[in-house]
Amino acid sequence: MELKIQNLSKAYSNGVQALNNISLTIPRGMFGLLGPNGAGKSTLMRTIATLQDADNGSISLDGIDISENKQTIRERLGYLPQDFGLYPRINAELMLDHIAQMKGVIKKGDRKNLVASLLQKVNLYQHRKKGLGTYSGGMRQRFGIAQALIGNPSLIIVDEPTAGLDPSERNRFYNLLSEIGENTIVILSTHIVEDVSTLCSRMAIICAGELMMEGKPKDGIDQLKDKIYKKAIQKESLDSYKKEYQVISTKLVEGELNLRVESDTSLGNGFEPVSADLEDVYFSHIAKKVDPITL
Repeated sequence: MELKIQNLSKAYSNGVQALNNISLTIPRGMFGLLGPNGAGKSTLMRTIATLQDADNGSISLDGIDISENKQTIRERLGYLPQDFGLYPRINAELMLDHIAQMKGVIKKGDRKNLVASLLQKVNLYQHRKKGLGTYSGGMRQRFGIAQALIGNPSLIIVDEPTAGLDPSERNRFYNLLSEIGENTIVILSTHIVEDVSTLCSRMAIICAGELMMEGKPKDGIDQLKDKIYKKAIQKESLDSYKKEYQVISTKLVEGELNLRVESDTSLGNGFEPVSADLEDVYFSHIAKKVDPITL
C-alpha cells in the first residue's frame, strides 16, 4: 500500500505558487510532513483529500488515480483538517452515528456497535453523552480521529493535530496515532518538529511550495553530523553573526541569544560543536528558501 504523488503543482489566483513540482512516495505507517506556516502543507493535504484540484501532476493511492476516482478515494480516506468544526450542543455518540450514516453504515445496530468501538478506541466512551462544545482541545482532536476512522480508511490525513494541546493531551494523541499507523498510511502535517521526531519513521520537509528533503529522520540528522555549532551572544550582535555565519536557529535564554550555526569546517571564535537533532535538520533545509530567524 502506498500513496504516490508525481510532479504536483498548484497556484492560486493571487499568484501564490502553493506547490511547485512536488513528488513523494508515502508507504504504510506514520509519515511526517514538516514545514513553516504557508509552506504549502495544507494545500497538499486538501489536494490529496480531493477537496481541490492541482494544476499539474497526479496522485494515486494503490494505483487508483485520485482525480479520476474521487468518490472511490473518499470512501478509503479519513481526514482531520486543521480547522475541524463541531456542533457544540450535539454529543459525541449522536454525531458519530450521523457521520457513520453519511458514510454508508445503514443498519442502526451496526452503527451503534461501530460508534461504541470508536469511542472506546479514542478513550472518549465515558464522555459520549457530553456536548462536543464542552470538550477540551485534546478531546476534540481525539473525536476528530474517531470520525476519520469510520469506514476503515487505508489513508488518514491529520493537519496540524497537536497545535494548542497541553503535554499530557499531546502524549495521548501521539499514542493514538502510533497505534493507527501500524496498519494504515497516516500523513501527519505539522510545523512542530517534536511531532515528527516522536512518531514518524519517514518524513519530508517543504518550504515555499517546494520539496526540500525526503527520507528517514535519522538520515537527515546523520547528514548534519559534525556540522552544528552553538554559541551564546548578546542580542545586539545577531546581525553581524548572520553576515559571517550560516545561523539556522536562535533561542533567547536569560537575556543571552543562543545561536546554532551550520558549518562544513570547524569553527573557533567561541563556538562549541554539538550533536545535530531533527530541529537542526528542519531549520537547515528551510534556510535555503527563507530566513528561519524571522519566521
